[in-house]
Amino acid sequence: MRHALRDLNRATLASLTEALRSGHIRAPITRSMLAGYVPLGQLDAVLAALSAMEREGMTPRHIAHVVGMLAEERLEGQRMSDRVQFVWSPPELDRIDSRDTAVVVQDLFVQARSSVLIATFAIDKQQRARALFAELAAKMDAEPQLAVRVFANIHHPERRRTSSFHKTPPPPTPTPAQLAREFGDKVRREIWPGRRLPDFYYDPRSLSPDAQHRAVLHAKVVVVDARYTLLTSANFTEAAQRRNIEAGVLIDDPRLATRLTQQFDKLVEASVFAPVPV
Repeated sequence: MRHALRDLNRATLASLTEALRSGHIRAPITRSMLAGYVPLGQLDAVLAALSAMEREGMTPRHIAHVVGMLAEERLEGQRMSDRVQFVWSPPELDRIDSRDTAVVVQDLFVQARSSVLIATFAIDKQQRARALFAELAAKMDAEPQLAVRVFANIHHPERRRTSSFHKTPPPPTPTPAQLAREFGDKVRREIWPGRRLPDFYYDPRSLSPDAQHRAVLHAKVVVVDARYTLLTSANFTEAAQRRNIEAGVLIDDPRLATRLTQQFDKLVEASVFAPVPV
């Protein structure tokens, strides 16, 4: 059975705590004593709960301590709720007033001061990529202290089937090293619009010649200034951020942001992620 005190809001718990500590509510606790502090609809249930605590030997000071801890827990829960925002795209399909993915990403880029970490499975190129990264690229060029890292998946080109009509053999598949260099060239030519490039990393397993051992970097994350973390299903593509149905959360929590950054750091140290030659 749910305890009656848990149904009280934070303001009621706080005022009840103060009344118990100050002696305005004293033993034995009565209904009339609680009337000025507890809503009428909850009064009888709270009285029964507090009376049961008295019968177990708790004094008003002991009860105040318990009620005060509940009030603190409720406040911390509200603080945590305020630090988490629901993120959604496209905005025209939002029905609960969530934040737009594309707007959140650009806001994060605007407020970045020291560091940005991006992880994505897919990245647009040419004009669409420039639209996504223009704000961050301009900030990187203007602010040398801003460190940006992009962890991107390099997609393996599957060997094309031999034409049954012309009987021509498919071209040889480039080596993993060649594919990584080609992606680096694409970053400079078609993806990044600024003069100063971020540090790009990839998972070498994505380019394994053996399809049975191939793996992809499928995480979609943005971490800014070791404080803000966007976890989302949206890639860094125009379709994902503006047209596809995507969901995510923006969390203001330095501990989470730091731990997530450390996760990527340790995978770089262990060579799970390798630098893209750009």
